[in-house]
Amino acid sequence: MGDSSADQPRPHHRPATPGDGFFETRTGGADPWRLSEAAERAATLLVRGAHDADDAEIAERVVHLADAEGLETLAELWAGAPVDSLAGCLWRLYVLRAWVYADPAGAARQFDAGRIRAPVARVVAGVAEPPGPEELRAMVDQVLRGIAEGDFADVLFRAAAFARVVATGRASLPDDADGVGHDAGRMLILAEQLERAGHQELSHGLA
Repeated sequence: MGDSSADQPRPHHRPATPGDGFFETRTGGADPWRLSEAAERAATLLVRGAHDADDAEIAERVVHLADAEGLETLAELWAGAPVDSLAGCLWRLYVLRAWVYADPAGAARQFDAGRIRAPVARVVAGVAEPPGPEELRAMVDQVLRGIAEGDFADVLFRAAAFARVVATGRASLPDDADGVGHDAGRMLILAEQLERAGHQELSHGLA
């Protein structure tokens, strides 16, 4: 999607850094097509540009993008993007991080309940033992840091593995006041979406 100018090399010495008004061109009531085009370009810049930068500062800004811009801003741009797109994957990654930070104790409890039943996924996720709230926060930040420092497919596979362990844990726990058991299917769907996207990234690259 977008005009041919989007495919032309952008002359610069380092990629534009996320945060500090990364989406400052966004305006309320924008044309949906133009907003979608801008969202796709931003996602491409964030994943491909940040990855090429090899800059620790950029990696940290990638991790804290939702903190700097607001999750609502990311939702307006990326929530409606297809699952098999960079924008759609980024939205799911930031939602996963937001959930861990909103309820780190619950995330740790659910991950702990699922790690014995999904040992392979636990290893791929790479959560330190024991998987307490701080370990879960560190893990999800490290996953997002990989957008700039590692391979995007690996980012997707790690996030998918984490979501799969959590889904397994939720399914094994009794329903509580928060209805944890009822959300196991949703987390499993997220895991499967991220895993499929990881394979697509490996095979032909997400756009």
